[in-house]
Amino acid sequence: MLPNSQPRIGLLAIRVSSDKQGLDGDSPEAQREQGEAYAKTHNIIITETIILLESASHEDQPMQKVIDACKDASKGFQVVLIKSIDRFTRGGGDYYSPLKKQLTTMGIALEDMYGVIGKLQVNTLEHTGFKYYWSEFNPTQKSEYLEAERAKDEMRDIMSRMIGAEIRYTQLGYWMRQPHYGFRSVKIDTRNGKRIILRPDKNEAKFIIKLFEMRAAHVYTNQQIADELNSMGFRTRVTIVRDKYDRTKIKKQLGGKQMTAKMIDRYASKLVYCGVIREKWTYDKPVKAQFDGLVDIDLFNEANRGRLHVEIDSRNEVTVKEREVPEHLKTKQIYNPDYPYKQVVACPKCGKTLSGSATRGKKGIYYPAYHCARDGHYFRVPKPAFDQTIEDFVKAVTIKPEYIDDVITAIGELWRERQAKQVEVNQQRLEHRESLQSQIKATVDRMRVVTSETALKYLEEDIEGVEKELTQLDEELANQPDLQAEFDQVLQYAKYILEHLSEMLLDLCNPLRKAAFFGAIFNTVPTYSQIDLRTHENSSLPEVNELFTIRTALMSTFGDLTGNRTRIARMRT
Repeated sequence: MLPNSQPRIGLLAIRVSSDKQGLDGDSPEAQREQGEAYAKTHNIIITETIILLESASHEDQPMQKVIDACKDASKGFQVVLIKSIDRFTRGGGDYYSPLKKQLTTMGIALEDMYGVIGKLQVNTLEHTGFKYYWSEFNPTQKSEYLEAERAKDEMRDIMSRMIGAEIRYTQLGYWMRQPHYGFRSVKIDTRNGKRIILRPDKNEAKFIIKLFEMRAAHVYTNQQIADELNSMGFRTRVTIVRDKYDRTKIKKQLGGKQMTAKMIDRYASKLVYCGVIREKWTYDKPVKAQFDGLVDIDLFNEANRGRLHVEIDSRNEVTVKEREVPEHLKTKQIYNPDYPYKQVVACPKCGKTLSGSATRGKKGIYYPAYHCARDGHYFRVPKPAFDQTIEDFVKAVTIKPEYIDDVITAIGELWRERQAKQVEVNQQRLEHRESLQSQIKATVDRMRVVTSETALKYLEEDIEGVEKELTQLDEELANQPDLQAEFDQVLQYAKYILEHLSEMLLDLCNPLRKAAFFGAIFNTVPTYSQIDLRTHENSSLPEVNELFTIRTALMSTFGDLTGNRTRIARMRT
């Protein structure tokens, strides 16, 4: 202890630059031990310690919290003790001086453990007995300012080396940020040294792959996809929110939420899922990643439905084409179950796919219709008449007999593949069910040791929510199709469908799936006039897939294709 010194009340300020440094590396406990040892030998009584896990290089200085704590006069602080000036700020002299001046104004000294900050105040007019603001100064002020600038320069050098390297490696296709959902970070040996890439996370990747597969089918709405993923146990990652100044304190947890319909588009548009990186550090240009995505390029493009299209050439040059969605279409559904055929039937005048909407009549009644009004023309067919045209055409389509055996074989292979996938999904649901049961058990165990009524109330609400989810999951498991059905029965059913193709194309409950099957008949998108069998004297037959044929016998009920028929009055379009 220094001789002839009076005890001083002090605040120990500890700062480390990051969570990782504070929690794993440069522990605040080391600074605490050093500070307490210093205080003991310099007659400082530490009554409060503030720990800051935050960088001091940006404009909002974390040490401002320490200064704000000193404004409470009842605490009687006389000195703020820090390890060194670079722990006080990394912003240089321009930040150091104002921060220290706030303490000096309150009559509180700033002291470091390395002795750079001097305690002596010199008055150049002391021999005259007078003192002015300009005559009193601290002889170590210049060295303190220089030390603050040195700390800033050191920070600049460290950040330039680190960020510069990360930018370069990102442009080379490595990963320098937190992994997206479905991935985990892995450090591997490369020709560029040990670098980080992304690998599939076994617990998360299955949800992203399922999302893309269902999107690519074009028969599920976003809500149906979200419901399926949630039934498999999807939950967003749980992240911890720490106190802004004291990063050792956990304020709350975020995440653990279910998938929503709005999230589907956001996940589906992430290029990293097909092995492409595009971000600020690549100048917003796509770069082929040094790792594979969770899905291939074709599946990614199909799932994004033309709004986002990725191409990779033989030199691994990546091109991403984006189709801007007009403002008036952002709230509309491209695959609308009310107008399912608008994406599979084209306008006879311009050849582009139709639109679908309902107009309001004078009596307030809405009249749904398929229509097109591009390039100065107008085409419109009321929805009932359009659906009747679809039905008439489907009844005229059949599968060629020579292809039936091949189709049955293909159906058998698809059935086995579907069976395997369904077994996998059910297993995931069972695992999720066990997880929910374990969660209930853990919560009950916590309730046995909690005495707070408020805490018990929240725990009870948690259990109720999990039990509700468990009941819903049990219902989904109970309603799963019987996967033990005899395979011969499946083939018999397939043969029946082939012989009654119109029933499959017309009697399905899901309108989007029904429209998708209808579209599979054709090699190219047919126009409305091509599928309208009543008007084929003015248009050719549509180009159907080689598996199908159009039965002329059924077409004769509308008249033959040579014009020898009874004309049917056409509606005005």
